[in-house]
Amino acid sequence: MKDKTIDYILRATWQAVSRMYNEEAAKYDGSMATGFALLSIDKEEGTPSTALGPRMGMEATSLTRTLKSMEDRGLIIRKKNPYDGRGVLIFLTPLGKEKRDLSKKTVLKFNETIRQHVSEEKLNHFMEVAETINELIQEKNIFNHTSASEPADQTENSTEDIA
Repeated sequence: MKDKTIDYILRATWQAVSRMYNEEAAKYDGSMATGFALLSIDKEEGTPSTALGPRMGMEATSLTRTLKSMEDRGLIIRKKNPYDGRGVLIFLTPLGKEKRDLSKKTVLKFNETIRQHVSEEKLNHFMEVAETINELIQEKNIFNHTSASEPADQTENSTEDIA
C-alpha cells in the first residue's frame, strides 16, 4: 500500500463501498443514491429540497433525477413549504419509510462489520485523517501550501495508479 497515492486509496475504497451498497440496494429495487436520500430526509418533518443537495454532497442535476425516480416509485411526495411559498418540502411515504429502515439497517450492518475487524483506535485515526482531508479541501489549502519544505515524492512507484 505504501506505493499507492492517498487519493488512489480513497477512490478505490469508495468505489468498493459504492459497488457494495448498490449491489445490496438492487436486491430491493433501489440504489445507493436512493438509500442515501431516504436517510437524508427527516422522516417526520420532511426536508427542504434545497437542503438535500448539500447534505448529500450531490449536484443539483443528479439530485433532481434521484428525487424524480423516488417520486415515480412512490417513495416520496413533494409539498409546498408552508413557511416559504417558493420552496418545496420532501416527505417520505409509508413505502419510503419502509425502504429508509432497510437502508438504515444496511448502513448499521456495514458499520458493525467494520468495527468487528478494525480497532476503535484505528477507526478514530481514520476519522481524524478523513476530517483533516475534508478540512484542507474545504479551506482550499491542498495546492496552496506555504510550507518551506516540499512533500516527499511518494508517486515514484505509483504513476500507473494516477489516471
